[in-house]
Amino acid sequence: MRVVARLLALPVAVVVVTFAVANRHDVRLDFWPLPWVLDLPVYLAVLGALAIGLAAGVLLAWAGGHGARARARTEKRRAESLERQLAAAQAPVTSPPILPPADHHAA
Repeated sequence: MRVVARLLALPVAVVVVTFAVANRHDVRLDFWPLPWVLDLPVYLAVLGALAIGLAAGVLLAWAGGHGARARARTEKRRAESLERQLAAAQAPVTSPPILPPADHHAA
């Protein structure tokens, strides 16, 4: 899996570096209605927007999976409880040995 990730990361890195080198001119970001204005290179604006979008998507996916994770935890606890019950039911019974009845008629 790491090999595949590295093989995919290399072309992505090449594209990002090429994009950054080709788009070094500044762009002005105006945060209307706030009085903030920011001048930064185009590649930082684009890569920053991608990073914010990625973080938002990861956060939403993580929050959306909360119900499934909660159900998985509940089912895991239930399975562990049932396994303990099964182990207790299959445990060998340790009762005293049954002796044959004593012969009371012998004299």
